[in-house]
Amino acid sequence: MRILNILVIAALILAASVVYKIKFDSTLQAERVAKLRGEIQKERNAVAVLRAEWGKLDTPGRIQGLAERHLALKPVEPTQFDSLDNLPERPLQVVPPRSTDPIAAMLAPKAPETTGSVAPRAPAQKDR
Repeated sequence: MRILNILVIAALILAASVVYKIKFDSTLQAERVAKLRGEIQKERNAVAVLRAEWGKLDTPGRIQGLAERHLALKPVEPTQFDSLDNLPERPLQVVPPRSTDPIAAMLAPKAPETTGSVAPRAPAQKDR
């Protein structure tokens, strides 16, 4: 009976130490979680400050003032615009030489005389 009591007391001490270790580990994890939450909140605040600064820097009035101060721009005159009829003709495109690359051959622009139709078959000759 005495040995049984000693074994029960040893089991209780062992169980108490395991419970204490679990409690200690959970306390450490809770502190770590609280620290991470604080860091996340600090980062969110920093992002909010940066967004506010970006909004301030991105205002059209500020950009207009900077452009007037630092760029020698002239206002747009209505006489600067013209119709499309007065544009010069488009320059002729130079066709690159044929290459041995089959993909490049497929991507190369086709000559204007080619069409998408199939060429007619030549009449078959009979061998005699």
